[in-house]
Amino acid sequence: MDKRTTGIIATVVTAILCGCCSLFGCVTGIGTITGNRDLTFSDMPPTYGYVFLCLSVIFLVVPVIVGFVTLRKKPEEVEPVSNEPLPPTS
Repeated sequence: MDKRTTGIIATVVTAILCGCCSLFGCVTGIGTITGNRDLTFSDMPPTYGYVFLCLSVIFLVVPVIVGFVTLRKKPEEVEPVSNEPLPPTS
């Protein structure tokens, strides 16, 4: 498989997995901060909500970093310059 194809697959998989975790963390964080009684988050302190929101932001950044690292165009290697003297011209 091509390196680019592997990078695209890795980016999509991390986006799906981290996106689901991030969505869950965001809903849990907002429910905990507001103390929403319908969602039974009233027993948890609001500090946990802020932690969940910070973790959801981190989980959103992970696919971006994976995509950047795997899909960026790497600079081509330049041949090293030889230190040998130039041949005489005629």
